[in-house]
Amino acid sequence: MTADAPLTRESFRRLHPITVPRPMNRLPDRVWTEEEWERIRRGYRARDMDEKWNVFVEGDVLFLHRSWTGYGVYEATFAPAGGSGRRIVSAVVEGDGERYRDMGDEYDCLMLELIISMIVLGEPATELRAWLAELTARASGRTDVDAGLIEHSVLGLRSGS
Repeated sequence: MTADAPLTRESFRRLHPITVPRPMNRLPDRVWTEEEWERIRRGYRARDMDEKWNVFVEGDVLFLHRSWTGYGVYEATFAPAGGSGRRIVSAVVEGDGERYRDMGDEYDCLMLELIISMIVLGEPATELRAWLAELTARASGRTDVDAGLIEHSVLGLRSGS
């Protein structure tokens, strides 16, 4: 397999599908360019223990799995967006509380976009990361939680490409 060849389901040792798919009521508004979509289609493989996500595409569906457990957390269906680019037209999140803790629709929408933007595309996603810290603090009722700790626990680090 060449470095530019897309990752596939077979590229990963163990993957477990979402067991209780819960439709996401909120979806990212972003339209990804065709160039970004091509990069998304190549997927992303966690390279070390500090990375949390494995990502691949089948057809128009993006699959996002936790790297340590192989559990599927998100599945997002992309479609052409008007003139150019692609957008997410539907998505599901794991509804089994033993596999993934429900933090609400706003959080899941944000996480889906953050994983694509920061992990897959390698963007800084500064505004999205700040929103993650705020949502997590609000959900926990704590304001003293370090944003970097939150980010690392849910997103992990992205190795250089």
